[in-house]
Amino acid sequence: MRRFAFVCLLLAACKEPIPADSKDGAAIFAAYCATCHGPDGRPPAAMVARLAVRDLTSTELRQRVTPELVARQIKKGSDNKLMPSFEGVLHDVQITAVAKWVADPTFVIPPR
Repeated sequence: MRRFAFVCLLLAACKEPIPADSKDGAAIFAAYCATCHGPDGRPPAAMVARLAVRDLTSTELRQRVTPELVARQIKKGSDNKLMPSFEGVLHDVQITAVAKWVADPTFVIPPR
């Protein structure tokens, strides 16, 4: 599983870099988070089955999500270590931007 997380980080690194001072949460999410969580916050079935990737649009999460909760998850990774820590990969301003974007109520995209 650690190898898979490493591959996810490599895939994100291969995309055009996001400036360290970027406050574009959507662009940061697309570059670093969408590989696992899906471009709209709904992870592909394979990611859910293999790594139990969280659906960021689930009602349960949306009821309790805050920028602080998201930022902590990004910085520290998941307790089960399947989601790697992005501390040191993303700068604090980037983490804050993507955390605010994911926690914003407009993040939830209508079902397909």
